[in-house]
Amino acid sequence: MAKTILITGATAGFGQAMARRFAAEGWNLVITGRRAQRLEELKAALSPAKVHTVNFDVRDREACAKAIEDLPAEFAAIDVLVNNAGLALGLEPAQACDLDDWETMIDTNIKGLTFMTRAVLPGMVERNAGHVVNLGSVAGNYPYPGGNCYGGTKAFVNHFSKNLRADLLGTGVRVTNIEPGLCETEFSVVRFKGDKAAADKVYEGTRPITADDIAECVFWTTNLPAHVNINSLEVMPVQQAFAPFAIARDK
Repeated sequence: MAKTILITGATAGFGQAMARRFAAEGWNLVITGRRAQRLEELKAALSPAKVHTVNFDVRDREACAKAIEDLPAEFAAIDVLVNNAGLALGLEPAQACDLDDWETMIDTNIKGLTFMTRAVLPGMVERNAGHVVNLGSVAGNYPYPGGNCYGGTKAFVNHFSKNLRADLLGTGVRVTNIEPGLCETEFSVVRFKGDKAAADKVYEGTRPITADDIAECVFWTTNLPAHVNINSLEVMPVQQAFAPFAIARDK
């Protein structure tokens, strides 16, 4: 019997790559996103896989609950939930940031992830099987200038994932936090609000990891034997390492 995976934010980047990877292996898919046309285009591209699309914003608590409540019977038993929907906005220092950007990141990266987890988790616990995969970031582990709120939201994902593991001890439900580093997707275009030239500069002279690389990591962690749990997986390109301590020197 085919397994079912639910992927939020499936209309681009990691989410789209994961949808293609799991569809190729015969999984049933529930794909969600804010862009209805992209969802339908992806569904068509994934044929002949069985795909159910749900068009909503994970920031909407009621929409998250309804999306799970209204799943057709053949998609209702979710084996893997991938909380992929998320974004970064801006690189300004905290004292000059746009509070609307901060609020959007908190509502999407934190609240949306918790809404979806809470909606799906009871079914997994009842079946004593399942896997919650959260998309964190190396920004949740290592600070950088301008990372302020985004890094804070991903630090939440890190600790929320660990606390889920503590709550789920004694069940068959697994939890994994995937933490990508420099990866070329729409991420930087969104961060710079459509400024592709600024986004391209981020990757200049590098060979970043790709959405397909992360999709492969998610596929691997979710297809290990049921008694194995990858708590967290930090993934960087070879050309990236940890930042040195910064020191502001007197002039």
